[in-house]
Amino acid sequence: MSSPRLGFRHALLVLATVTLFGAPPAKPGIRVGFAERDITPDIGMEVPGNYGKVYSKKIHDPCKVRASVFDDGQKRVALVGIDALLIRRETVQEIRALVKAATGITDVMIGASHSHSSGPIGMILPGEFDHASAEIQELAYKKSSCADAGYLRKAIDATVAAIVAADQSKAAVTVGYGVGHESQVAFNRRLRMKNGLTFSHPGKNNPDVVEFANPIDDEVGIIGVWRPDGTLAGCIVNFSCHATTNSDGIGANWIYYTEKVIQGYYGKDAKVVFLQGACGDVTQVNNLDPKANPASDDWSQFVGGRVGAESLKVLLSMSQTRTAEVPLAADQKVWEIGRRIPAPERVAAARELIKGPPAHKDWVWAKETLLLDALIAKKRDVEVEVQAIQVGPVVCLSNPAEYFVSYGLQLKKRSGFPMTFPVELANGCVGYVPDEEAFGPHGGGYETRLTSYSNLEITAGTQFMNVGLELAAKMKPAKLPERPNGPAGKPWAYGDQPPQLK
Repeated sequence: MSSPRLGFRHALLVLATVTLFGAPPAKPGIRVGFAERDITPDIGMEVPGNYGKVYSKKIHDPCKVRASVFDDGQKRVALVGIDALLIRRETVQEIRALVKAATGITDVMIGASHSHSSGPIGMILPGEFDHASAEIQELAYKKSSCADAGYLRKAIDATVAAIVAADQSKAAVTVGYGVGHESQVAFNRRLRMKNGLTFSHPGKNNPDVVEFANPIDDEVGIIGVWRPDGTLAGCIVNFSCHATTNSDGIGANWIYYTEKVIQGYYGKDAKVVFLQGACGDVTQVNNLDPKANPASDDWSQFVGGRVGAESLKVLLSMSQTRTAEVPLAADQKVWEIGRRIPAPERVAAARELIKGPPAHKDWVWAKETLLLDALIAKKRDVEVEVQAIQVGPVVCLSNPAEYFVSYGLQLKKRSGFPMTFPVELANGCVGYVPDEEAFGPHGGGYETRLTSYSNLEITAGTQFMNVGLELAAKMKPAKLPERPNGPAGKPWAYGDQPPQLK
């Protein structure tokens, strides 16, 4: 038996070793936690997603924030999905500061689902136009879609609580990865016209339509997280389609039905973190389909149900490819991009037009021109962030935009990772960011319109892509786990028989 004195010396030796050489290496394996919190708004609150005010009248399903925290023993990262039209950068920065203080986690990616049936977390923030004239404040606060200060507080607190709870619930798990394909629910909303231009939503059965202007991304990317008993703890789902099916009332939009399908098989304890892909020009509307569109909730069920079913198929394929070896990495870049400045004569014309009735078809655009002019007077450039978070063979590459799908496809092709999840409307919101072709002689469409919401210089999308690729290039992708080979085969006892003719 060692003496107490020797035990004390041994403890000092261990402490000195840790102090000199750092903590002992972490045990291999990954620990993951999931949590969610309710952020359903009150009936009567604003519903963002329009250039004017719209108010909720009923609740269809809950709005949630869903958080996951991954910990490989050396690094922790949080991937968070929020049922919201968008999330402003100021809001993200406050959440991150609170999370860091509570948990020490510094690598947090928060992506909005872009639900057009969610709560007033944007578009205009409280006090954002206090610097402007009384006329501009009237246009901003009384005639535009605005965040509710109380709801904003609720969303911030709930997001922090979900991340903290996910971190506290971390447990040893195995992780699987996979990609499915769903090509029947999403379509590019930009179409080439006979006049040589590109229109957004030119309408069904329009004889002047030639073809789709851009592609879609039909990949359903999945990260599945499994408990030791084989049950699904949760999953990350990445798919590219506007959340504009708008069931009858407030809710998560079609993402609600995606979650419903997955939980219908694995149970309600299986958490579903949805990260919206690059879908700035992709919606559920097929403008080349001559048939009438479904009713809103039927449409939500169709889109969300099929994405959920494809997610389920991918999860079911992971039984032989789960692994506890999940290296994590994270990096980000923050910089400023200039706004496009409206011509002085456009601003002057807007000042005259705004004096007229709001029913005028160009009144909204005049309002937006004046709001943009006021934003530029306050700050010419916009702070933006691109973040890369690696989970084994997957890299999640954020952007703060309604990002055109062509960029998302290039990120997947060029990232160097087996799987890439473009995550739009993440860590901030700068509105539509079209590809540069959309500003050319055959471009056009609603997404290129200069507004207080969408106004970055035309190279912004390329900048986001290049920075994402640079961040991914600094990481070392893990290989996708493969199914093991079976044993050397011997004929089945009943199968090695010659043909029997009589």
